[in-house]
Amino acid sequence: MKKKSIFLLAGVATLYFNNAYAQETVQDSTRTATIDQVVITGNSNPKKKIESSTAISTFSAKEIQKQNPISAAALLQRVPGFAVETSGGEVGNNLFARGIPSAGAYEFVQVQEDGLPVFEDGALQFANADNFFRVDNTVNRLEALRGGSGSIFANNSPGGLINFITREGTNDFRGTTKLETSTYGLMRTDVNLGGALVQDKLFFNVGGFYRTDSGIRKTGFNANNGGQIRMNLKYVFDKGYVKVYYKKLDDRNTFFLPIPLIQDGNKLKEFPGFDANYGTYSYRSIGQLNIPQPGGGFFKRNLEDGIHPKVDVVGAEFKYDLGNNFTVLNKTRYTNIDMNYTGIFPAGAPQQSGAFANSNGISGNNYQYSLVSNGAVVNPQYVQKLGFWAIDKQMNNFVNDLQFNYKFDKGNVTAGFYKSNWKSHQYWNWSNILTTASDRPQLLNLVDTSLSPTDIGYSKTYNGVTDMSFLVRDSQIQGSLNDVYLNLDYNITDDLSFNGGIRYSRDYYKGYGVNTTTANLNNSGLTTDGTHSFATTTADDNMSVLGNKYTYWNYDVDKVSFTVASNYKINKENAVYARFSNGFRSPNEESYYNNMTDLSKIKPVQTNQLEIGYKYYTRTFDIGVIPFYSTLKNLSFTDVYSDGTSENKFANTSNIGVELEGYARLFNNLLELSFNGTFQNPKYKDFTGRNGDGTTFDYDGNQVRRIPKFYFNISPAVNITKQWRAYVSYNYYGKRFQDEANSDKNILPSFSEVGAGTSYQLGKIRFAIDGTNIFNTIGITEGDPRSPLTGTGDIRMARPIMGAAVRGSITLDF
Repeated sequence: MKKKSIFLLAGVATLYFNNAYAQETVQDSTRTATIDQVVITGNSNPKKKIESSTAISTFSAKEIQKQNPISAAALLQRVPGFAVETSGGEVGNNLFARGIPSAGAYEFVQVQEDGLPVFEDGALQFANADNFFRVDNTVNRLEALRGGSGSIFANNSPGGLINFITREGTNDFRGTTKLETSTYGLMRTDVNLGGALVQDKLFFNVGGFYRTDSGIRKTGFNANNGGQIRMNLKYVFDKGYVKVYYKKLDDRNTFFLPIPLIQDGNKLKEFPGFDANYGTYSYRSIGQLNIPQPGGGFFKRNLEDGIHPKVDVVGAEFKYDLGNNFTVLNKTRYTNIDMNYTGIFPAGAPQQSGAFANSNGISGNNYQYSLVSNGAVVNPQYVQKLGFWAIDKQMNNFVNDLQFNYKFDKGNVTAGFYKSNWKSHQYWNWSNILTTASDRPQLLNLVDTSLSPTDIGYSKTYNGVTDMSFLVRDSQIQGSLNDVYLNLDYNITDDLSFNGGIRYSRDYYKGYGVNTTTANLNNSGLTTDGTHSFATTTADDNMSVLGNKYTYWNYDVDKVSFTVASNYKINKENAVYARFSNGFRSPNEESYYNNMTDLSKIKPVQTNQLEIGYKYYTRTFDIGVIPFYSTLKNLSFTDVYSDGTSENKFANTSNIGVELEGYARLFNNLLELSFNGTFQNPKYKDFTGRNGDGTTFDYDGNQVRRIPKFYFNISPAVNITKQWRAYVSYNYYGKRFQDEANSDKNILPSFSEVGAGTSYQLGKIRFAIDGTNIFNTIGITEGDPRSPLTGTGDIRMARPIMGAAVRGSITLDF
């Protein structure tokens, strides 16, 4: 695959080489001056960035191309105020906005495409918003808003809005194609075409990508395989336009989870037999699950399916000038998602083989381990219990956003009605397996040698499975959102403006959960090996079986969000603004499920934010400094543990901090420098209570989990010539804690990650090489939130960033 990729890249370059010399050279370092940029996200009308009273970061298609992010999460690392964990792979990553803690996903921000949500709730269980979105050449621009007016223009988004704006056709036919390969078997093709079918009237754009690779972490199979296609058609008439579009995503990605490491003082180093940079438990040799079910039949799963969403999106957008300064804008979209989710989730840390056998009812040294693959008896020092988690989700979402806008001499007023109906049905079937504690794990069987093979409880496994279908869940959640909002922009003077917005949410949620009972296969007539009955193994003793009782629940949200702000342009290059906002986030899915019989225990999370910003924009230098203060009430903790239980705690938090963002062109564009950073102090407030085991806790004043007080990115670039550019990127992520207790054994050390690359523009063709984590740093983004304990001794479970990797690409613009 690598050789074919290299030959293909070389062939394209050769075919284009002679023509390229005749073309005018294109400088690869240009960036649209921020002073000229116009933003639409979090605003009722397009507005110059310097005149917008919001904290918003923007990235053009050219800037995204230069960064060449390996995932959407990697791109969002460049946004101050967003603490992003990128260690999950291409998808399934986590984003924490302005110090708001959560179980993960995109819980307090909304990820949008062209101003409408990718899916209404971006933090459903095992359905992170980035599972359903990919960055490719059809993206024209990214606008990332923090806090501010997010709660006025979207639901459940007090942390901000992330809006990917897609390309549209113009009168000039244009296209781009990209071929990319890598050190980890990547073969990717991106294409985008756009133009006019009828000049000045009818425009089209179509594009997408297809990609396959083995993954930076060695899985033994294609870790990522699939792609998407996106197309739109826009008709422009005298008083407006109408646009229709379609997206199809069918992609399969491996999700990477914690691995064992050794704590060495304030650092973490490799666990023997496990490569921290390239190893994973998600390996081919343990990838097949095939177990009988109490009701008959077998449950089968293949780890190679990974996170596999099939997404179909169809939508339309209509704008019309009604006259007398009134316009109407309507956006509508229907999304259907069918997703299979398969992942390996560690059930705690590796254990010494004798200790594990003793904890499973085998006394002394009367235990024997053997490989499932060939029956060979082995004596591993450590063994690992792993969760083989399988989830199926069927999801759909219809959304319509209707806006009326009135312009007057001093500003404009926008009134809107937002309607969203969505549903998510899920089925879980989880088992635990036993393997060697290595990065190419082998399935293990465990038996009690003091017993005969025909005795009850002789074996603790069934083909390496220790707990067969120990957790089965069938549940559904639906949302019906009915929101009205009003936004006012008023220019008090030419330089001083006022913004105010209010949103009333009358939202209804309902769902159900199916009760379960336990069963075993002892009287099923089935055998474990063709001879012995299931009475000889304990693996089936606590199988979960769906019952016939449904618990139904309903929950209503009746809330108002509001914001007020003012922006003052000191001159054409300097501005200051201040904003106060109040918003909320509805309870998340797991909190509903945990409290179905008494929903009075849960409440929406309430947020208050105050921010004061200074912006200085010129054609060669930008700087933004935004101090902020926020408080949250009723924050719920809903981690699902490896044994299937979950937390049910509620806390308040506060955070004070400052976001920094800057860009400079120096020495006649010889040197470029971009920077973003966040200083903050997120703390728990009034966080006391009782644990599930009856013990009490007091975490008041502790640092919120998984979120650093300081993190930043700095990226200098040198334009060696007009055609040749080189860059270095440096990411720093400060110390954090895995847990709320801030215990020494749960420190996640600070780390730095360095990337570098170079590109050369030859006419309309661009050659690029991009390296990530080039020094193979062991950088930990999270511990193991699914296991209350991290292990014995110095063994820690944590999820490191990917090891060093290099990608090479050729892009042709025409």
